[in-house]
Amino acid sequence: MNWTAVAAIYKFEMARFFRTLLQSFLSPVLSTSLYFVVFGSAIGSRIQEVDGIEYGAFIVPGLIMLSVMTQGISNASFGIYFPKFIGTIYEVLSAPINFLEVVLGYVGAAASKALFIGVVILGTAALFVDLPVAHPVAMILFLVLTSLSFALLGFIIGIWAKSFEQLQLVPLLVVTPLVFLGGAFYSISMLPPVWQTVTLFNPVVYLISGFRWSFFGAADVPVLVSLLAIGGFTLVCLAVIGWIFKTGWRLRD
Repeated sequence: MNWTAVAAIYKFEMARFFRTLLQSFLSPVLSTSLYFVVFGSAIGSRIQEVDGIEYGAFIVPGLIMLSVMTQGISNASFGIYFPKFIGTIYEVLSAPINFLEVVLGYVGAAASKALFIGVVILGTAALFVDLPVAHPVAMILFLVLTSLSFALLGFIIGIWAKSFEQLQLVPLLVVTPLVFLGGAFYSISMLPPVWQTVTLFNPVVYLISGFRWSFFGAADVPVLVSLLAIGGFTLVCLAVIGWIFKTGWRLRD
């Protein structure tokens, strides 16, 4: 393993993040505050509790997952697409490093950024509501795995995309709706039985449910199933990236 190459890619990507650190910090703080004003105050005044949890605290895991997923995808997709766009990707491909080292550098940086945003939102939410953490180890595990898996997905999207517009296609039209329909702001037990069954086909349900369990000890689906879901998704993304580098799909265009 060429750790020098991994560190070089990682530091380069993180340097771009630190150049816009103020924007990266303020944006999640303001958006989280807005969500609490709209959902926590307006809707929370009508829905006091969900499964015995104060509504303002209940929506926090969903808010964190929404930001971590979208940030992981956006940072990773832009990180690999921009070298393709300006042509410097060929310098990376011709360097004496394998695909795993390239992925570790780009995905590691994107996951670190998403993890940072998640921690910022968690800190911001703690200013609004009392937020217990029943299982801190599980919380960290879900946060890290989600950051990593969606950074891997973003890496795939960055290779697939042929324009900057396509970079935003999946986060806006796929991930965000899945989060809103995946129990981020409600419990799926509140739905009619038929829609509960339909909702279980939404993979995001398992991530939000497991992450919420780490805070309050309550989940819509078994925690083990949630861990298997995020672990399986990570392996699938790794397999797809391995195939991309093996075949050169979209890298030789």
